Amino acid sequence: MSIHSRRLKIVAALSALALLAAACGGSDNPLAEDGGSDTASVAGSITISGSSTVEPISGANAQKFNAENPDVAITVDGPGTGDGFALFCEGKTDISDASRPIKLDEEAPICEENGIEFIELKVGIDGISVLTSPENDQVTCLSFNDLYALLGPESEGFTNWSDADVIGKELDAPGAPYPDVPLVITAPGEESGTFDSFIELVLEGIAVDERGISEDGPFVRPDYQASPNDNVIIEGIAGNPTSLGWVGYSFYEQNTEVVKAIEIDGGDGCVAPTTDTIASAEYPISRYLYIYVNAAKAEESQALQDFVDFYLSEVGVATVAEVGYVNLHEDDLTTSSQVWADRETGSREG
Repeated sequence: MSIHSRRLKIVAALSALALLAAACGGSDNPLAEDGGSDTASVAGSITISGSSTVEPISGANAQKFNAENPDVAITVDGPGTGDGFALFCEGKTDISDASRPIKLDEEAPICEENGIEFIELKVGIDGISVLTSPENDQVTCLSFNDLYALLGPESEGFTNWSDADVIGKELDAPGAPYPDVPLVITAPGEESGTFDSFIELVLEGIAVDERGISEDGPFVRPDYQASPNDNVIIEGIAGNPTSLGWVGYSFYEQNTEVVKAIEIDGGDGCVAPTTDTIASAEYPISRYLYIYVNAAKAEESQALQDFVDFYLSEVGVATVAEVGYVNLHEDDLTTSSQVWADRETGSREG
């Protein structure tokens, strides 16, 4: 089955769930428990943009919410966390999906200049999966130092895995020497929160602390195939037998037939990305997922209030695992719910 076929099956299943929920109606509606309501449905419109990683969560919750609130028009797209914040801070969206926190030195000041107060809410956990082709049996585990040797700014121009041997040995990277095979990299571009998170979690510390790279960067080589579309990244990795790249865990889990996850050694041994290892933070490349809500629009729009209430309800929270991510720990979920309940105080971080 092709990548796109599996994607269409997931969308179709979610649509069927929404239609089934709508057909139940009345007090028997499963969405009326922990997130739904037996009162008259609201009307209005909600615009959501941002992270392609968070997009499936918001999209599925939009469908569930619409099952009992068909008069709310909800649009969801995923051009990337950075692009989403650009729209959000111009007041063009109600919710910004994000796979990293808003940049306090770059993006938040633009929101402030435009009078946009935001409410930051953690909604889930994701593990960034480092991938290769299933045909690549020469690489099964890489450390952060290995990843720097292959992907850092000093690796620009490397076209073979073994080109990174010198840097790898200088860093005592356990994977060096590397296979003498072509190195073809497909990964997210700069507009992606997955790009930012990977750089921050894996490469930046080594670049600055061990390799003397300026704190202004760059921290990653520029010469790889970059795409904002996770399906394009999966196709690029699947299409080359000695490929390398990274995506969010959900996109890996949906495509295990065509890509292979490389175990990651963060200093405590090799760990594969799984729901359990990501939830426990045993997997070393894990991160929170967020939604940012325009505080003023939430105050004005009952539809937006009700949708965020739903997002943080038991039914809405369950969506995180249903689309392949990891549910928040109970204390984090409680914090997000409390931040949302206290929204009258203005801009808050979750």
